Amino acid sequence: MDDISLVTVVFMLPVVGVAALLFLRTLSDQAIRWTALTFSLVTFALSLLVLREFDSGVAGLQMTNRWDWITSDTFSISFYVGVDGISIWLLLLTTFIMPIAILSSFNAIKERVRLYYSFMLMIEWAMMGVFIAQDLFLFYVFWEVSLIPMYFLIGIWGSENRIYAAIKFFLYTMAGSLIMLLAILWLGNKAGTFAVPDIVDQIRNGSLVLDTNTARWLFLAFAVAFAVKVPMWPLHSWLPDAHVQAPTAGSVILAGVMLKMGTYGFVRFNLPLFPEASRHFAPYIATLAVIGIIYGAWVSYGQDNIKKLVAYSSISHLGFVMLGIFALNSAGIEGGILQMVNHGISTGGLFLLVGVLYERRHTRMLDAFGGIWKVMPLYSGIALVIVLSSMGLPGLNGFVGEFTILLGSAGSDVLSMVFTALAALGVILAAVYMLYMFNTVFMGAVTKDENKTLPDLNWQELWSLVPILIMVFVIGLQAGLFFHLMDTSVAHLVEQIGATATAVAGR
Repeated sequence: MDDISLVTVVFMLPVVGVAALLFLRTLSDQAIRWTALTFSLVTFALSLLVLREFDSGVAGLQMTNRWDWITSDTFSISFYVGVDGISIWLLLLTTFIMPIAILSSFNAIKERVRLYYSFMLMIEWAMMGVFIAQDLFLFYVFWEVSLIPMYFLIGIWGSENRIYAAIKFFLYTMAGSLIMLLAILWLGNKAGTFAVPDIVDQIRNGSLVLDTNTARWLFLAFAVAFAVKVPMWPLHSWLPDAHVQAPTAGSVILAGVMLKMGTYGFVRFNLPLFPEASRHFAPYIATLAVIGIIYGAWVSYGQDNIKKLVAYSSISHLGFVMLGIFALNSAGIEGGILQMVNHGISTGGLFLLVGVLYERRHTRMLDAFGGIWKVMPLYSGIALVIVLSSMGLPGLNGFVGEFTILLGSAGSDVLSMVFTALAALGVILAAVYMLYMFNTVFMGAVTKDENKTLPDLNWQELWSLVPILIMVFVIGLQAGLFFHLMDTSVAHLVEQIGATATAVAGR
């Protein structure tokens, strides 16, 4: 057996945390909270060591482990994990968001505390597994396992319609995943292995030949599962219900990390496995992405519930990510990956801000507020920065990702400039609904007596928001550091798509 890599150690730490919470039965509720937070912080610290050890000049996988799991004479399934420039920032995003989500729950969760934090660490483990798995079957296991803790987080600790939202979330994502499972089984049986790098190599060297129609059907089978998770229009209707009913930390995890599992899936699997189909379907997916950008922004403006407004904004923001990915060039894909991280940070921050108000007023309706800046100045100042970052203000993180995506879209050889022009309209619409929300909640006079004595941020809320605030500026001002780690892997992927598509077309 190979030595255990640092990536595997980071991946397994949350499981150790779950075991500690479940078996140390004498822990008080407060000790449980601090134990979960400690494990999440140690996991984040070790993920920074992964970042330090990562070699940006290597295009392929690094810090890998590959152990046989289920093998026979005709196929093999392995525990195969590793990171490259495509996945490393999403691994870091997961370990960064989780301590914030756990800390934000300290005062909000008072029932079934042990079970709650066990689910929190379990979902971190499953989401990391999705981003590091290099075997299709292993990936599918983590993809499905991640649904279970989120289902219970919504269903047990959510709001009044939590059961409906939890079931809808589970059924939507499960239905799409079953179609993907059929494609995984077919492809793994055909290739004799479920290891993604091996299958890609077989396709490139011609030992695995997929005719055009078969490859396109397989592409669509994967795409449906990923599109539901993103969620892309018109498969988005589960998202607002899940967000509105989820506890604050559940919304932070869902928006911050879980939605990125869908966009990541397109980059990790659809593009290298089905390059010709990716080029064929790129204009169609870009069309859905642009519709999502404009639709999400338009519907956000019409909301009277702050949390639902932020939820619909995710449809718009992730439409940009999909547009960048299917520009099929380095600028678009790198911009899409960075925007996955940006969305996780900014929208996760927005849900934290909504949670702060909800804990004080137990309402999320826009007309319940007004003039909050006068009574909660520290909270309002932080909120302004995060709102501006979500709008894409230059100097903050959102601008860099959106600009790079538009740059990639404009230079794409598979997309028309019309897509870029319509997506740019979405940037303007984002400013409209975000400024409308900020003006309604924070500006003007304090017209409600209930708002006149609202306390400003406590230490727990402040330290949940400060890391978000720091990363908004770090990415906005030093985006080159983030692109640097992606460059080699993304350039290799783009070259791989072009070469494989050409080889497949020539057969």
